[in-house]
Formats: sequence, C-alpha cells, structure tokens
Amino acid sequence: MGYRNLRQCVEDLRKHGRLIQIDDVIDAHLEAAEIQRRVYASGGPAIYFAHVKNCRFPMVSNLFGSLDQARFLFRDTIDQVKRLIELKIDPNELWKRPLRYAGAPLWALKMMPSKRRSGPVMKNQTKIDQLPRLVSWPDDGGAYVTLPQVYTEDVGQPGAMKSNLGMYRVQLAGNDYAANAEIGLHYQIHRGIGVHHAAALAAGKPFHANIFVGGTPAMSLAAVMPLPEGLSELSFAGALAGHRIPLAYGATSLPLYAEADFCIAGTIQPQTKPEGPFGDHLGYYSLTHPFPVLKVEQVYHRDDAIWPFTVVGRPPQEDTTFGALIHEITGPIIPTVLPGVKAVHAVDAAGVHPLMLAIGSERYVPYDERTRPKELLTQANAILGQGQMSLAKYLMIIASEDDPNLEIHDLARYFGHLLERIDWRRDLHFQTETTIDTLDYSSGQLNHGSKLVMAAVGRPIRELLTQLPESLSLPEGFHTPQAALPGVMVVQGPAFQGANEMERFCAAFDASAPINQFPLIVIADDSSFAAASLNNFVWTLFTRSNPAADAYGIESFTQEKHWGCRGSLVIDARLKPWNAPPLEEDRAVSARVDALAARGGAIAKYL
Repeated sequence: MGYRNLRQCVEDLRKHGRLIQIDDVIDAHLEAAEIQRRVYASGGPAIYFAHVKNCRFPMVSNLFGSLDQARFLFRDTIDQVKRLIELKIDPNELWKRPLRYAGAPLWALKMMPSKRRSGPVMKNQTKIDQLPRLVSWPDDGGAYVTLPQVYTEDVGQPGAMKSNLGMYRVQLAGNDYAANAEIGLHYQIHRGIGVHHAAALAAGKPFHANIFVGGTPAMSLAAVMPLPEGLSELSFAGALAGHRIPLAYGATSLPLYAEADFCIAGTIQPQTKPEGPFGDHLGYYSLTHPFPVLKVEQVYHRDDAIWPFTVVGRPPQEDTTFGALIHEITGPIIPTVLPGVKAVHAVDAAGVHPLMLAIGSERYVPYDERTRPKELLTQANAILGQGQMSLAKYLMIIASEDDPNLEIHDLARYFGHLLERIDWRRDLHFQTETTIDTLDYSSGQLNHGSKLVMAAVGRPIRELLTQLPESLSLPEGFHTPQAALPGVMVVQGPAFQGANEMERFCAAFDASAPINQFPLIVIADDSSFAAASLNNFVWTLFTRSNPAADAYGIESFTQEKHWGCRGSLVIDARLKPWNAPPLEEDRAVSARVDALAARGGAIAKYL
C-alpha cells in the first residue's frame, strides 16, 4: 500500500511506462529546468536524470506531471483518504454505511507517526555544495531546493503531532550566505512555520528546523496541503502513504524523517539575510528581500538517494497538479468550513492567489427577490478570513440559486454569468491598505496591496456582446481593441506613465457611449497577446493590477465612501515600473535542449 520511499516510486513509474530516463549528462544550472518545463507542457512522464553535471546524485522531476499521474501515485490510498474526509464532514456516516467505512479505525492508526532509533536517511553525511545545484531561471539568486519538506515544532508544545511540515523554498547558495554553513528559507505570510518561529523568539529558545527532500510522494503533497492549524501534516501524509510516517530520534534536535533521501538539519537564526531573486509561480521573479537563515549543522543522505525537484513559472506548471489534487481531496469539506459557500476555486492560470472564484448562496432570504447581493457579502468576508484564501486579491462570488448547474472551473461561463448580472454602481467592494500574497508585486510593496470583491446575483441586466461596436473611437495612444470574452474588451495602451492616461481614457466617454456595451475593459501593453487565450487574459489582468490603484470607470463616482461607475469598469493591467520582471528562458540553454531533442530517443518527442 503506497510507497515507502522515493526509489520505490521511481521504479514503479518506470515499470508502468510513466518514467523516462535521460542518460546524457545534464546540467542542473538551467538545463534540467528547461527540460522539465518542456516535458510537462507536452504531457510527458516523470524524468529521471541519471547523470547530473558535477554531482553524484541523480535527479527526478515531473512526478506530479498530470492529474492522472498524481492519482496513479496514490491509487492504493486516495479513496480511503476521501472516506476519512467524508467522516470528518459527517461522523454519523460511519453508522449509516458501516461497510463503506469499515477500515476507518485502521486508517486512523496509520495517521500516527512511528518512532525509530535510526533510518536509511542517516546512513551518510555530506555538505551543501555536494547537493544538486538546481537553478531554474537565468536571474535566480542561486541554487534552490524546490520540493523541500521543512519540519519544525512548537518550542512550547514540542512533539510530532504539534509539528508543521511546509514547502518553503530553500536557497542553497548565493547572496551573502556562508558556503556550506548557511542557507536561506523563504516563507510567506500565513504559513504555519511563522507561528513556530514567533513562539521560539518569544521564549528565547533556539528554533530548529529539519529540511527533508524525497521520501514518499505523500510527504510532498502533505507539505503543501492547506490543513487547519493544529492538524499535523504528518497525519495526513500517513493516511495518503498508507503507513505510519517513520521518525528517527536522537541524531539531531528534531526527529528525522527516516525514509527521506536527504535531510538538512540546522537552527534558524534571529537575523535575516537577503534571499532571492527566484522565478516564481506567478510567472515573474520574486525579488531580493530579507528572509530567515538556517545555520546548517548536518546534511544527511541515504545510500540510494535521488534528488526530486520541480520547476515553477507562469502557470500551468507541475505545481498546477498539486492544486488540482488538493481541490479534489478537500473540495467537499468547503461547505462545512464556510457555511453557505458551495465551492471556491483559486485560479491557477492567474497565479492562484490573484483571483479566487466562489459560488455562495442567498440562503437566508428565499422569500425575497434577488435584486442585490446580501448574504453573498457575508460569505465573501468569511472566505477572506479563512486560511490561505485570505490572500485572494480579486474575489468574485455569485449565487448558486441563479444557475445551479454552473461549474466553478468553467472560467468563461463563470465570467459571463457574473458580467451579465453585476452592477458596477454598487457591487464593487474594496479593501485597501491590506495584505496580499508575498509573491504579488502589483502594488510595488511586499505583502501589501488591496483587494476587490465582485458580487453578483439575480436576473441578467445586460446582454454580452462579442463583436466590437462599429462606431468605436478610442483616445489618442489607445488602439488595437480586441474582444477577449463576451462582454470583455482588451485595449492596447501607451507604456505606463502614471494615472493620467487612465483618467484621460475614461473621460473620453460617458455612460451612453457604445463602448459601454462591453462592461469590462482591460488596458494592456499587448492587447493581441492578452486576448489570444483565456489563460493569457487572466494572467495579464490579475497579476498586473492592484485593485484600489488600477480600477477606473466611465462616469465613476464616490458616494458615502463607496466607489462605483455608471459605465464600464476599466482596469489598468499594464506593467508598471515597480512590477517584478516576467520570466524568460536563456536562449543558449534552449539551443542545447533543442540539440538534445534533435538526437532523438524516447525523450525527444516531449522536447
């Protein structure tokens, strides 16, 4: 049942034709990452890099290369995990359908970690500079661990069941880090490790951390699961792996995951150091900022160690599969956490946190005609107060009663439903001077920006057009209008110089102008690119705009501190000087991968 370690997983994927081995010597500096991106984009299998330049450890990537492959990895256990979640939602189901849940007590036992005196990971020791030096993008600040499992405990309540296991990127070298002695830890707001760090500082005690790499894939998925505070990721990993997670005690201040391929053990220092840049999953570089530093004390590895990695960048990438699998497992529990909310969807193509869609309900006033959002606004506030959903920048919410069959992952239909019903005069609700995702630079400030809730209910109030008005005339400097979606126009604007251009654009029209037949207008640097696909559109709009600063409107007004507009909503989605630079590949490396593809072999068709 499940894999005990990464080597078992790799050999099983190989046996079932779900893994390709590359025997050429591959450079972990940019080349491995480019191969990974291409194979993922082609729908390819896992990739085993047998020979890594200047490194004795093999590497593997694309383990989660598709939702089908992720399900395959957990084919023996995922149904049981879903049943445990069903019991979490309604414990009475155990008595209603005892045969379905007959194995539940045994599976609950597997959620308890087991104690060991030693384990395979403790067999050998090495140094940081002997590990694979993965660099994914040309301007990355150094080599990174991209699939780490960072283990910490609460100094006030030590023990595995109060631990936190998170996937926080780890910079192995570069910047001001002392070689082999220091590495960088980048963890963002609303991450469990921050609670442990604060407790250690308050107690004046050392804050230890163990960074595991490899082992059962269940540990990697557990490290990214948005579990409630107090529920151990090790418990979830045990259920998904089908066995108790073995922890070896005595070698370091914290237990070691016995079946890990590698472990970096150390103590997080009180002082920070510059970390980054790093090409991140929004499709831009997250820039250099002060983040915690780990003083390295030991580096362990097992005999047959394999270094797993992933590559992030503009979605979709392999981490897209993590999000899809998480939704599949946890989606049913949302209504129990957020009463009245039927479904939520953090849109991967928009970078996850920049755009969240929700379907709620106007359940308290069934007797009242739905003419304006009521309970939806309460539910929107609940979403923005819940875990990592609180990082959403744009939150769109609609009522299930208006279209019970609407599927939340159908973006085009969802946008159409909202735009047919939303009234820009009253249905825009801003939060200013608030926190947003650490990786989102649309405001030009770290962890700081604004949010916008768009809520829509009732019968349609407009018909959405797909053909541009024949009489459309745009102000000077604005050109190449495109219909991106029904009711959505993208216009190419001049390079950003300030707010005056947007104000000039909106002032050129009144609420009766033909352009208002498109209720949403987006100003972009390249309208043809933004309108070319739905993914291009959501990525451009939601990663490059800060709602409070970049939302404008035709005949806009402020009344009782509420902002709205009588004509179209106009959003500035151009790159600003303070935005982080978009990711671009290194041409020389691309040429090397092209040459690898030209030589043929099993990998060629995916490159």
